[in-house]
Amino acid sequence: MANDSRDVLSRIDADKETYLEELKDYIRIPSISTDPAYKADVLRAAAFLEGKMREAGLATEQIQTKGHPLVYGEWLGAPGKPTVLFYGHYDVQPADPLELWRNPPFEPTVEGDLLVARGATDDKGQSYTHLKAVAAMLAERGSLPINVKFLVEGEEEAGGEAIDRYVREDGGKRLACDAVMISDTSLYAPGQPSLIYGLKGLCYMEIKVTGPNRDLHSGTFGGAVFNPLNALSEIISKLRDGKTGKILIPGFYDDVRPLEDWERKEFAALPFDEAAYRSELGVPELFGEEGYSTRERTWARPTCDVNGIFGGYMGKGAKTVLPSWGGAKVSMRLVPDQEPKKIAKLFGDYVQSVAPPGVKVEVESLHGADPVVVEVQGPIVDAALDAMQDVWGARPVRIREGGSIPIVSTFASVLGVPVLLLGFGLNDDGLHSPNEKFNISHFFNGIRSVVRLLDRLGNL
Repeated sequence: MANDSRDVLSRIDADKETYLEELKDYIRIPSISTDPAYKADVLRAAAFLEGKMREAGLATEQIQTKGHPLVYGEWLGAPGKPTVLFYGHYDVQPADPLELWRNPPFEPTVEGDLLVARGATDDKGQSYTHLKAVAAMLAERGSLPINVKFLVEGEEEAGGEAIDRYVREDGGKRLACDAVMISDTSLYAPGQPSLIYGLKGLCYMEIKVTGPNRDLHSGTFGGAVFNPLNALSEIISKLRDGKTGKILIPGFYDDVRPLEDWERKEFAALPFDEAAYRSELGVPELFGEEGYSTRERTWARPTCDVNGIFGGYMGKGAKTVLPSWGGAKVSMRLVPDQEPKKIAKLFGDYVQSVAPPGVKVEVESLHGADPVVVEVQGPIVDAALDAMQDVWGARPVRIREGGSIPIVSTFASVLGVPVLLLGFGLNDDGLHSPNEKFNISHFFNGIRSVVRLLDRLGNL
């Protein structure tokens, strides 16, 4: 490893406990962006992050939006050198169901090498590596080898509309850079880092089915009216073929970009134990679209899934009721070149067309995100691959990911620079689930990876 990083890496080792305690304090703030009841906590998380940026030596600002603020920081003391824009999000998913957590979700718990808490990996733990790397370099040297900018949002888990609007309106002026780095993804496997070049988009819909003007006695009125939950079940059953896995919405596949031959070959060459994968998930069989492998389906084929169904009686015991209404939330993960608005309209039209008579159906689009494929070649990309190899001992593999990070496509189109999707989590980290975790060793390797990247970019 080059001598020019050893000074900073030694400081990181010396300050490990401080860094970990800071991360715990950050995670303790329940910054749930989707629930208005937590607005004050979201603002508290923004203030915490801005304060840590200022302590590190960055010029900072909270950029006010119609939603939650963006936290901006910069250090531009290396004229003529490259500039990296670091992106992350300080908001988190709701913690429900609370009864499945081993410990309170916002009280970080150390279990061996694991830090267990909501936001540990998505995305507080991962994105905080960026700031601590910069802080360590400035504390040790008083300067950085390149210029850095930070833009951290508080609405990624709620659609990311504010940051999208800001980046498009800014047009790349304040945010001008040579590369964007995002750590909100996973290694391919333990010890095997990855460079993600493709993310799925998202089209998130809600269906509401209304029948009678009030809940009815199922004995007195059963057989006289169409039960809205029965109607909802019929609609949902017609979204996808239960045998082939094909989505049945007319026109849904019209714009899907096929996988390239080289992609299918590289995906197939990656080690993947399907039996172990099935066992870890606790399912008897895997299921998906016919004609594609599990990796191809999760990374590069569109999906349609019900995320929640609600209505009627859901308490303990029995209540013989015909509910007045029922609802479902449905998400579709999209691939290049599908457009969320077009898919939302196709979905809405199809749901109305298959709805049974006797009920009223309303379909609402909650939010969407464009799918994206980013460039994975060039000197900056090579520097990133080298930096990860320095720290993790293995060259990153090129893969796609089934998740969505709404701002990636905006960065790619507006800024016109490489977007480096270099994550430090693992696929079993339980993001969006109870007992979310992040390996503490990965937190520190993430910090080291950023240090190596900045030093390598400084030598370009």
